[in-house]
Amino acid sequence: MMRINATELSINQLEGLLADRKKQEKNRRARARMDYEIARDTDISSLLDEAAKLHFMIRLFKSRVHQVMAAQAQKTADYGLIPATSKGGFSLTNKTGNKRVTRRRDTDPVWDERAVKAIGLIKDFLCDTVKKRDVKLFEILLSFLERNQNGDLEYARVFNLMQHEDKFDDVRWTEGLRLLKESYSITLKGFAYDFKLKNDAGKWDRLELNFSSL
Repeated sequence: MMRINATELSINQLEGLLADRKKQEKNRRARARMDYEIARDTDISSLLDEAAKLHFMIRLFKSRVHQVMAAQAQKTADYGLIPATSKGGFSLTNKTGNKRVTRRRDTDPVWDERAVKAIGLIKDFLCDTVKKRDVKLFEILLSFLERNQNGDLEYARVFNLMQHEDKFDDVRWTEGLRLLKESYSITLKGFAYDFKLKNDAGKWDRLELNFSSL
C-alpha cells in the first residue's frame, strides 16, 4: 500500500481523504449491522418456528393425556383402586414398576368479600391489643395477612395464622377468624400431570413437561 505524506497534501486533498475514510467506515458499519441483523433474525425465526411446533405438539399431547387419564380414572374407580377420599387425583404405575403417571388437582385458593371485613377486625385487634403487649408476636401474626404480588392472600400464611386461634378470646379476633374461614373456597382450574421413570438407582426421575398453562 502506498504511503501518503500528509505534509505534501493540500487541505482539500486531506479533507477528501478523510471524507473517503469516513464513507468507508460508514459502509463497513452498515454491512456489519446488516450481517448481525440477518443472523439475529434467522436465529429468532428458527427458534420460534421450532417452539411453535413444540407448542402445538404439547397441546395435542395434553388433550390426549386428558382423554386417556379420564378413561383410566373410570376404569380404576370401577376396580375400586381409587380411594374414596380422592377428589380426582390418582397415580398409575405399570406392572414392572418403573413407569408412573400421576394426575393432580390444580386448584386456586379463593377468599371472597368477607375476607376484607375479617382482616379489618383481626388487624384492629392486633394493633389495639397484641402490639402493646408483644411486638414480636404482633409482627408475626400480621405477616400472615400479607398479600402476594397478585394481591391475594397466601393459603400457607393464613393457615399459620389459624394455628394461633386459641391464643385470644377477643371478639374481633374470633369473629375475624370465623369470617376468614367462611370466605375461603377452592377453585378447580383443571388437572396437572406428572410423568416419571425409575432410574437404575431405584429413584423416580420426573420428565419435565410443564403444560399446566395450556
